[in-house]
Parts: sequence; structure tokens; C-alpha cells
Amino acid sequence: MVGEPTPSNLSIASTVSAEVAAASVIDLHTHLLPPSHGMLCLWGIDELLTYHYLVAEFFMTAPSSISPQSFYALEKKEQANLIWQALFVDRSPISEACRGVVTTLSALGLGAALTKRDLDEVRKYYQVFRDGGLEGAEKFSELVYRLSGVQYAVMTNIPFNAAEARHWRPKKKEYPLQYRSALRVDPLLAGDRSTIEAALKSSGYEATLDGARQYFLDWCDTMSPEYLMASTPHDFFVPDGDLAGVKKTGVDSNALKEPFAFVDASGAECNACEEGDVPSVIDEGSDFLTLLMEVCEERDLPLAIKIGAHRGVNPDLQQAGDGVVAFADSQMLARLCTRFPKVRFLATFLSRNNQHEACVLASKFRNLHIYGCWWFCNNPSIIKEISTMRVEMLGTSFTAQHSDARVLDQLIYKWSHSRSVICSVLIKEYTKLQASGWLANRMEIRRDIRRLFGGSYCEFMSKSFKV
Repeated sequence: MVGEPTPSNLSIASTVSAEVAAASVIDLHTHLLPPSHGMLCLWGIDELLTYHYLVAEFFMTAPSSISPQSFYALEKKEQANLIWQALFVDRSPISEACRGVVTTLSALGLGAALTKRDLDEVRKYYQVFRDGGLEGAEKFSELVYRLSGVQYAVMTNIPFNAAEARHWRPKKKEYPLQYRSALRVDPLLAGDRSTIEAALKSSGYEATLDGARQYFLDWCDTMSPEYLMASTPHDFFVPDGDLAGVKKTGVDSNALKEPFAFVDASGAECNACEEGDVPSVIDEGSDFLTLLMEVCEERDLPLAIKIGAHRGVNPDLQQAGDGVVAFADSQMLARLCTRFPKVRFLATFLSRNNQHEACVLASKFRNLHIYGCWWFCNNPSIIKEISTMRVEMLGTSFTAQHSDARVLDQLIYKWSHSRSVICSVLIKEYTKLQASGWLANRMEIRRDIRRLFGGSYCEFMSKSFKV
């Protein structure tokens, strides 16, 4: 595509800034659910203030008289009041998580309430939408997507969670195209026999590997997911082992035919399979892992893996008590890509220490796509570092960011803050490119930015390695 070259550093900055600001984003991983899912759709000021980032920060400042147990016994509004007072009134909201709340409320037109530190006024704003019921929630959802510039967001959908499953079966609820599904399959990756068995029994499937396979295939039909996904535990491991005689894909066909192949007499009620509830060890020879890979291959669906969280570092803080593994086993990702070459893998690492090796792996395996700056890496200083390294090593063959949002409103600040950092990185990279003798024009810059904000993901998703 030919166009006028960008003639100066000043023009590079203005062009990149304008194109980043205008780019429509694909948010390829969130924990959002649509308004049709009722209370499972989290939005509003009290949800923002009690997000686990802020709860953890609050307990760094809280008096010893407030224990995690007494805090969690409070109503959510009371929890939010404590956090607002401690982190926004008694201190300046200078942390990334606190600043995110400020950015969000400012974008919603609540600057005057922020100036007055008036939480009640903020609540009145949200109450107008809540008074509208489902229609009000949908209007707020549309507003957030417009302000954040998100084309669509990929949800995290858990079939093992009865509270969510009822919104899919027996009749799937309709929801806007701005929400896309992803089927969460942690128990298969973790070999959680009791959860899988309980899910099969409660849903009327045979407690065999064949029954499990059909269960997940049927959920794929129900949800039409973009991909299957799992968050690996902190000691996630795939041993090298001797793979002689093991098929590259698929499960043991004889095991599929064996009745009650993994029935555990102890049984268990089907649990919620939320993050932190899943056992830890992966065995590459596991029938569960190969079953999962067969489902991915049969439906030509990628598997998205989030690697490196250490759940329950401080159990008293509940979800706010999770931590990070200093060095996750990134070579297990190489082994998965090697063993299952017909399956596409999307991956993100939680530890800063894994990011360089992740880039190297992405350059070696065409069935691997690296995305986003997850959780503890979703801070401007680290986003800048990681994005610079990725551009230098991968060009535009990665997805620069995902929000990981759990609260709908968070789309506003997470994408506003990320755009700003990624824009600064790209200005420097295009300036370096121009100094080397390549003058990128606006259309070329626009093309590249669109790739980084979702286009590369779409290109990767369109590939098929089945043949």
C-alpha cells in the first residue's frame, strides 16, 4: 500500500497517537459476563472498589483491628466505603489500580464527584442505570464498550459452575455480539477426576473418557467458543518422558471404551471451578490431557493457557491473596506445541521473568501466539518493557494486550492506560525505523496498530493445522 511518507519525528508521534486512539480493540481474554447473566455481570462503583487488587492494597494499610474475616463479613457497600476512605481519601489514589478507578469515573463524566471526594454522588450516577433493570445494565454495557473502544471481549465461561451453566442450558440466553464465549476447562488440564466425574453424573453422561469427551463437545456446541482455556496452577508441569508409542494427538481408543474409566468411588459435588479451586499437577501421559487435545483438534479450537499464578499465597485474603511464581516452566509450552502440532495455543505468562523466553518460543512455533500483559504485569512500567521487547523480537506477530477485566467498567481504564503506554513504545520504534531509512506512511502504521490490537489474533485464529 503506497502513501505519503511520514516526514518527521513530530509527525510520527501525532500519527501513531491518532491511530492508537482510533483503533478498535479485540479484548481476547476477560472474566466479564453479559447483563443477561444477572448478578454474574459485575459493574458499578462498589464492584470497582472491592476488586481484589484494591482489597490487597487496602490490607497493606488497614488497622490491625480489621481482619480479613471481619472485612469479608461486611456487605459489599461497607467494604467499598472502607477502601474509598483508606485509599482515596486518607491517601492519594496513586497506584495503578486506584488510578484506574479515577480514570474510569472521569471518563463517565464524574469529575465533579471526584473533586469533592463524594462517593454518594458516584453511587447516584450508577443507580440511574440500575433502576432501569436489564435494559439499564445493557445501556451501561454499551456505554462502556463505546468509551473503551472495544469491538468485542472474550468471556470466561465455566460449565462446572451451576450458577453460570443455567444461563446456557436448557436454553441459551441471548447476549450482545460484544461478548464472545470461551470454554474454561481447568479440570481437564489439571486431571481433576472428582470434578469431571461429578459434572458428568449431574449432566447425565457416562462416567467414562468417552462420556467426558462428549460432554465437552456438547458444551462446545452450546457455547460456540472462540477457544478453550485454562489457568495453570503454580506447579504446572509437563514432564519430558518417553513419548515412544504415544500418538501425537487423540486419546487411548481402548480406554474410551472401558466403562467407568475414571470413576472415583469417593465422588464429590460439582464445584464452581473458580480460579484457585483446581488441583495442580499435569501429566503429559494423562488421558485427560490427550482428551482435551482431541476436542481441540476435532473442533479446530485453540487452547489458551495462562501460566504462572500461585493461588492462595495468603488464603485469608481469598481472591486477593493470590501471588506469582518467580519462574514458571515455560518449556512445558514448547513440549505441548511439539507434541500437538495440529493444535493452536494462545499463551500469556504472569511472571516478568518468563517474558523473554515466551518471545523466543513464539518465534519457534507457528502454532503458538503470545498475548497480553497479565495481572501483575498489567502495570505501565512493565507493559512498556514487555511491549518493547515483543516488538523488537516478534514485530507485529503478537497481541499487545488483554484487559483480564472482571468488572465491566474496568474496560475503560485498562484500555485507556494500555493504549497510552503502547503508543509511547510504538512512537520510539517507528522513529528508530525511520532513522534506519524506512519511512512508514499512515496506512502502514494503521495496519500495524490494528494487528497489535486484535488483527494478529484474528489472523492466528483463522489458521488451521489440521491438514
